[in-house]
Amino acid sequence: MRWALVKVCLAVTTMVVLAFAVPLGLVVREMASDRAFSNAERQAATMGPTLSITTDPVQLRKAVESTQMGAARRMAVHVPAIGAAAPVDIGEGWAGARAVAETRSLGRATTARVAGGGSALLQPTALGSGDIAVIEILVPESEVSNGVTTAWLVLAGVGLALVVGSVAVADRLGARLVRPAERLADAAHQLGDGRLGARVPEDGPKELRSAAVAFNAMADQVVELLANERELAADLSHRLRTPLTVLRLNAASLGDGPAAEHTRAAVEQLEREVDTIIRTAREQRPATQAAGSAGAGCDASEVIRDRMAFWSALAEDEGREVRLAGVDRTVRIPVARPELAAALDALLGNVFRHTPEGTPFAVDVHDAGDAVIVLVSDAGPGIADPDAALRRGNDGRRDGSTGLGLDIARRVAESTGGDVRLGRSVLGGTEVRIWIALDDRARGDGRGPGVRRGRRKRRGN
Repeated sequence: MRWALVKVCLAVTTMVVLAFAVPLGLVVREMASDRAFSNAERQAATMGPTLSITTDPVQLRKAVESTQMGAARRMAVHVPAIGAAAPVDIGEGWAGARAVAETRSLGRATTARVAGGGSALLQPTALGSGDIAVIEILVPESEVSNGVTTAWLVLAGVGLALVVGSVAVADRLGARLVRPAERLADAAHQLGDGRLGARVPEDGPKELRSAAVAFNAMADQVVELLANERELAADLSHRLRTPLTVLRLNAASLGDGPAAEHTRAAVEQLEREVDTIIRTAREQRPATQAAGSAGAGCDASEVIRDRMAFWSALAEDEGREVRLAGVDRTVRIPVARPELAAALDALLGNVFRHTPEGTPFAVDVHDAGDAVIVLVSDAGPGIADPDAALRRGNDGRRDGSTGLGLDIARRVAESTGGDVRLGRSVLGGTEVRIWIALDDRARGDGRGPGVRRGRRKRRGN
């Protein structure tokens, strides 16, 4: 906006300066020319009394030499033949005999261009005998344009000063308009990055002040809504304590055995998760580092082995065949362990929830160099509408599903620059592919296929 104002002001001022300076310069040149020829006419008029008294060549020569133009050899007098007397020509002629004859016949002053530059003024004068003599005055080009160059330079200087001054004023005005807009944009970026304390000074032009007031009100509303959401999440999570207590007591009465131990371990983990949710909701900032942030990271193979040890007991009870591949070596990823564990639990829980008992499933880990791919596949009936399954929340057509499981995995992958895709697995059912980018190049330069797919998916959702 600032440079646009400067450009507009520069264009407008330049046009105004040209519109006034060029005609004014032409007027100055015309005035200089009129001044030069008016002076020549006055010099020619000084010979009128002499010509009315005598046409004697000696007397005329003396009269011509006594004038300013005659002394400068810029005056000539042409007297026609009178009776038996021969024509008299005093001084040099510059216009030529033809121009002198035309002036005598017209009876008024004329001008003629002179070879080598300049002009000649031809002034007719009546003699006592009734004949017409012509007085010729040489007007050089330097006298015609005297002062014109200086006038053009002065006009150019004034015009340049006007242009520079207008540009400076436009720049100051543009800065006054742009600075509040830049502060508003910067505060919007800060708010988008999670810095909820970002506010905008309510100054500047009226429209930008109104925008700043609206932005600050919106930011306050966002903070209030987030606080209410945290309180609501904490309250809802707290309500789970009573049924969890009953479930823990029931699990304690199951006796000994692997199934009972797994059940009690699951209840304890659920209690820990509820506590974590309550603490996180009560705090002003997340209790754990975000996935993909500096210092966050885990061994994907170790996390997958741990979670599969938990789910394998339930799989054995339901007669499901489990295949695990790619977890025999360390695979570091920029995702916090709780985040990856939550994503795996969500996907494996979907397998048990949406496929019949006895349906086999598999978890594979692939290290692609710049990314790690985690595949969770099953031999179930598959997903009819993958795009709808990736949308967060229950749309009313999927009974018993909140739609949050795949969204948890998607947010974990997208925090590193990757994505989540659904497809048909080699087992015949659904395949969930989590693409986790490993470095900044895979995240930001667009060469990692996971980055490109993730961006397209987000636009589609």
